[in-house]
Amino acid sequence: MSDTILHGYWRSSAAYRVRIALAFKGIAFAQVTHDLRAGDQHDPAYRAIAPHGLVPALEHDGRILIESPAILEWIEAKWPQPPLLPAAPDAAAKVRTIAALIGCDIHPLNNLRVLTRLRSQFDATNAQVKDWIAGWIGEGFGALEQLIARDGGAFAYGDTPTLADCYLVPQVYNAERYNIDLAAYPRIRAAADAARALPAFAAAHPDVQPDFS
Repeated sequence: MSDTILHGYWRSSAAYRVRIALAFKGIAFAQVTHDLRAGDQHDPAYRAIAPHGLVPALEHDGRILIESPAILEWIEAKWPQPPLLPAAPDAAAKVRTIAALIGCDIHPLNNLRVLTRLRSQFDATNAQVKDWIAGWIGEGFGALEQLIARDGGAFAYGDTPTLADCYLVPQVYNAERYNIDLAAYPRIRAAADAARALPAFAAAHPDVQPDFS
């Protein structure tokens, strides 16, 4: 088995981000799946790895890392080539801004445990949950569209892939999965399409993962 092991789930946005980065860097890794729909993330054996009971977790040479932002920053520091962060501090901050907008402001409000709580504690219907998802994606994408218009090029930031694209592509996948109309966000769509055309991003797509179901 590879000395790099990714604990994840094929449809997890956060695990998708990490798969992209590892593939982009050319790092071989093994995958261990934890079916979020079945509640595998709550198993005590996995909680010993990731006490918060979320994916992904990354094991490498005896180290265990959790939380995708920290994992992605570690990957960039560990394997700096090819880079996913610009060298210039101002540019790197702008890339991290896009990543944070998605990773902090959009995705957490729409992850499985939040949607489950809406249904179980507040009796939200499927239509109400979909409206919740669409509302938060729409609010975030409205801001994101402006950031990409300001600093994007062929990709979310500039003309080479960055960590911003590692976050953007999974979030666009989620929006498409919920049939959210992206016509109002042409720059988001163009950046996502450019990234998804790259082999590393294609290899990380949920539909081609070994645990896809």
